[in-house]
Amino acid sequence: MTETKKTTIVLFSGDYDKAMAAYIIANGAAAYDHEVTIFHTFWGLNALRKDEKARLKKGFMEKMFGKMMPRGADKMGLSKMHFAGFGPKMIKQVMKKHNAMPLPDLIEMAQEQDVKLVACTMTMDLLGLQKEELLENIEYAGVAAYLGDAEKGNVNLFI
Repeated sequence: MTETKKTTIVLFSGDYDKAMAAYIIANGAAAYDHEVTIFHTFWGLNALRKDEKARLKKGFMEKMFGKMMPRGADKMGLSKMHFAGFGPKMIKQVMKKHNAMPLPDLIEMAQEQDVKLVACTMTMDLLGLQKEELLENIEYAGVAAYLGDAEKGNVNLFI
C-alpha cells in the first residue's frame, strides 16, 4: 500500500501571476493524487475574495483595507509589468489565445479536485476581512493548522 503524498502551499502574494502559479501547481499535484492544501495569508487572501461587495459593519481601517485590496481573483495585479492595469489585460488576452485557464477557473478546478483552500484567520482579523467576503466552501484556520499539514508534506512551497 502506498502512502498518500501531501503538498502544501503558502500563498502570501497578492499578484495574479504568482497566485496562478500556486493554483497550477496545486491542480497538478491534485491530479497526481496528492492531498493539497493552499494556506492563503496576507495579500494571498485576495484570491479568495468574492467579486461582489458584501454589506458588513466595519471600522474605518477595515473599510480602507477593503477598498484598497482587489475584490476577487480576476482583479489582482501582476508582479511585474503592471503598466497601470494594462499588463493584466494583456496577459489575459495572451492566455485566452493560448487556451490557458484564468485564475478564477483554476480556483474552481482546485475546489472540484478537493484542494483544501484555507484562509488565515489571524490575517483576516488584521485586514478586517469577514467570512461573508470570501468564497464558499473554504476552510478557516491559523498557522498551527497549516503547520500540521506541512509537517506531513512531501512538497512545501511559499509563494
